[in-house]
Amino acid sequence: MTVDGRPASPPLTARQEARRRRILHASARLAGRGGFDAVQMREVAEAAEVALGTLYRYFPSKVHLLVATMQDQLDGLHATLRKRPPAGEGPAERVAQTLMRAFRALQREPQLADAMVRALTFADRSVSAEVDAVSRRTTAIILDAMRLEHPTPEQLAAVRVIEHTWHSALVTWLSGRASIAQVRLDIETACRLIDGPGAVRERPREG
Repeated sequence: MTVDGRPASPPLTARQEARRRRILHASARLAGRGGFDAVQMREVAEAAEVALGTLYRYFPSKVHLLVATMQDQLDGLHATLRKRPPAGEGPAERVAQTLMRAFRALQREPQLADAMVRALTFADRSVSAEVDAVSRRTTAIILDAMRLEHPTPEQLAAVRVIEHTWHSALVTWLSGRASIAQVRLDIETACRLIDGPGAVRERPREG
């Protein structure tokens, strides 16, 4: 069972996974061109070449779809970061670099970013599994930048604060209430929590 009481879905077959990826890519393209309002389920189904009923079996609503699209975008970012990890000397510096790289990636497609953030904002309990997946991926990205495999509860609390700050900074930038310089300052300030009392012990860098 999922956290909201829905039956857990069985693993997707290769064909089903390919269909799901077509749907996510169609969602991202439509959102990138016209934002949240441009993502209409019928148009997504047509662009992904699936039946409308099939689309709803994968994603019960537009909010489910756009939150899943954000997870997919973060998955791609995480893969890129693993190939080209941040080069800062300390954990706080590396996390700040990583989150600014994520921010710049979203900055290149502001309508897509706005659509995904709006979906997260609108998400209710029925979307908790998808929202949790986004949070887990964001946490994994931050922990990778910290080079930390076994975080303490205090360190996880710092990561949560950093996540909240990054999300809030993204919202304020998208709404025109914060400059990129302010976003950077807020993220760097939150990341200093990592170097506070009980600062992390890094794992050796591989390779």
